[in-house]
Amino acid sequence: MSPYILLGINIILGVAGQFLIKFGVNKVGGLEELGLVGFLTQAFLSPFVFFGLGLYGISAVLWVILLSKLDLSIAYPALSIGYVLVLLISVLFLGEQVSPIRFASTLLIMVGVVFLFRS
Repeated sequence: MSPYILLGINIILGVAGQFLIKFGVNKVGGLEELGLVGFLTQAFLSPFVFFGLGLYGISAVLWVILLSKLDLSIAYPALSIGYVLVLLISVLFLGEQVSPIRFASTLLIMVGVVFLFRS
């Protein structure tokens, strides 16, 4: 399989993991209400957080494989594509507000990634 396809899968796994962890934590309740131990206990018992961490684990294994196939100077900056995907998911599925400057900054990151792959 192409290392670039693996890189895409790795990015998607990371973004999905972030989304699930955030979604799960949002359902747990506040740190102030539960206290640190209560919050962490509830968070780690959440199936969303648990599954999100699992996706992160798979992503980490895939990352090790990727580093044997791609230069780090290509692979690591390419992960920033995840920033754009997380921003979109945050707006679409979590109802987060994104300011124009934050949106523009994220687009600037994408322009950098495009230049990275053209060099």
